[in-house]
Amino acid sequence: MKIVVCIKQVPDTTEVKINPVTGTLIREGVPSIMNPDDKGGLEYALQLKDQYGAHVTVITMGLPQAEAVLREALAMGADRAILLTDRKLGGADTLATSSALAGALRTMEYDLIITGRQAIDGDTAQVGPQIADMLDLPQITYVESLQYDPAYQSLTVRKHTEDGYQMLQVQTPCLLTALASAVQPRYMSVRGIMTAYDKEVEVWGADRIDVPEDRIGKVGSPTSVFKAFPKELKAAGETVECTPEEAVELIISKLKEKHLI
Repeated sequence: MKIVVCIKQVPDTTEVKINPVTGTLIREGVPSIMNPDDKGGLEYALQLKDQYGAHVTVITMGLPQAEAVLREALAMGADRAILLTDRKLGGADTLATSSALAGALRTMEYDLIITGRQAIDGDTAQVGPQIADMLDLPQITYVESLQYDPAYQSLTVRKHTEDGYQMLQVQTPCLLTALASAVQPRYMSVRGIMTAYDKEVEVWGADRIDVPEDRIGKVGSPTSVFKAFPKELKAAGETVECTPEEAVELIISKLKEKHLI
């Protein structure tokens, strides 16, 4: 079984601040981490490796420093790492990112592709489904558990929904998007950390993926971020000590004041 996991290096959003003048993220001095949902997807892949001897490849698109999350994935147990980096890929929105990753995946053998549900620096949840569409693959999103049946080469998947969950079966090859909240990713082992730096991280450029230049990078991006801004803090609430009857009258008056009733 061959599994490819798409991962992304993202800024730690607990440390992110926004430039009030430009409306852009201040990335200087902000630590970078592996996107949590991607890390959850990697854990699912490694569990399949533990059970069935699957071969796990991780791929990321980003700047050269994104090699750090690939080394982390190798230290966790991944077998192969690919860094897709090129100036031509810069400024990509989700569609251009998906086009580049799909182009890379077309050159690879896989039974299963796993991505995170969404990245914490964008929260669009679009890249995984777009890759599946471009590769004409069946997809299941919001995965919170999975089981593989090697006899039928199929997966039984538990999909999170707003009302609970669904149990679905899908034939490989397919694409899944994973929820980090449903799995506890393993820690890097000491041996894994030592061997991770003995392994090669393959560096691929835009010429390796055979995708037209008008479909990648900023040129191939039909959307762009105009401005980012932090959520405004709510004013402190009002505390009132009164009887239940008085509380009812107060609530009704407040609702009328705001024209809600």
